[in-house]
Amino acid sequence: MQRNIYQNLLLWKKSKPRKPLILRGARQTGKTFVLREFGRSEFKTVHYCNFQQEKRFHQCFSGDLNPATILQLLEFSLDTTINRETELLFFDEIQDCPAALTSLKYFYEQLPQMAICCAGSLLGVVHSKEPFPVGAATFIDLYPFSFEEYLLAVDPKSCKFIRGLTIQSKIPDLIHDHLMGRLKDYFVVGGMPEVVDRFINSNKDRFEGFSLVRQVQSDLVSAYIGDFAKYAESVQTQEIVAVFESIPAQLAKESKKFKPSEVITGARFGKLRSAIDWLTSAGIAHKVFIANAGELPFSAFTKENLFKLYMADIGLLGSLAKLSAQALLLPSDFFATFKGAFCENFVAQEFIAAGTAPLYSWNSNTAEVEFMREIDGMVIPIEVKSGLSGKLKSLKVFADRYKSEYRVRFSAHNLEINEQAHFHSYPLYLAGKFPLPIN
Repeated sequence: MQRNIYQNLLLWKKSKPRKPLILRGARQTGKTFVLREFGRSEFKTVHYCNFQQEKRFHQCFSGDLNPATILQLLEFSLDTTINRETELLFFDEIQDCPAALTSLKYFYEQLPQMAICCAGSLLGVVHSKEPFPVGAATFIDLYPFSFEEYLLAVDPKSCKFIRGLTIQSKIPDLIHDHLMGRLKDYFVVGGMPEVVDRFINSNKDRFEGFSLVRQVQSDLVSAYIGDFAKYAESVQTQEIVAVFESIPAQLAKESKKFKPSEVITGARFGKLRSAIDWLTSAGIAHKVFIANAGELPFSAFTKENLFKLYMADIGLLGSLAKLSAQALLLPSDFFATFKGAFCENFVAQEFIAAGTAPLYSWNSNTAEVEFMREIDGMVIPIEVKSGLSGKLKSLKVFADRYKSEYRVRFSAHNLEINEQAHFHSYPLYLAGKFPLPIN
């Protein structure tokens, strides 16, 4: 399955100087698959070392971290020769060998011509107790499948269509309805590669396919919780699990501000700060900071304890919330049923996958706007609506107060750009394409 990140990997290959590459991402986002496919396509040979499956590779890093010495030992371990100029060295599950992570600094300094890429659990990489190769590695982030990537896998013609849209485009109602239907599916399937693959290859009917999706997602959630226990102290693990499992309930509230007291009775932010940082640094959850002013820089108007917490994958959010697959098949308005929580989570993850981070929202005494974006130096307010109805009072309050060039709504409505009213209405499925190009 094709991923948009491939172009970034090509840029890394051609970069001068070229640092070792660390592909960052939450568990099971497809890091190994992407790098192996990239290596096979772009290098003469890929030398693959999995530190979790084969402990013998650890011995190559148990003493001297001189790159020449390491390569010599790897050649014996792999029973091959490694060309320093034309071949790729791939360290997988690198979190299981912290010394290999440390060695990247020396490879960059002493043997920069050797192409090295690494993948591993963000939990292990971020929380390694060994020295981290600061300044000596290139980092690329891999997220779950965006909606565009999902379309590329399940409906290429729709992917081609949205890739060709501009701000002047008109979307026929028939195509709009089709894309909203695809989005409805994506809200259940989400973007975890294994889940998408199982859904595509399921020979069962639609309902059974969604039921299978939930089973796979449940296994992934359990795997995440297992990782918490593996990489954290026992007391902190309990807090991480509690925060993680509270995310659906936090987002179901009218005000989606994260409240520690709803995780542990009487808890304050300080008690849960480490657990929250753990989840965000692992790529499992995303923070959206709440600012009290719509001015730049957004960060100057935030506090560390004021934020919303979203899941990195909409499908895992549904699984964690125990949302049955049957809900998707009911004739009721899916988006209205969940009162915006899923829609907001979707928009947040689409923005982040498109390269916009950190994210900010705005809150005043009587009004709040789900997101603020800086576009060409302008502050643009963005509201997310769960259906076809809903007032835009807060959006107008923000735009009037901060003299916004235009304001934006994401909803189930079709694309409509009203320059005279300074109002841009985007369908939800175009969140990852915002703002659309002029031509």
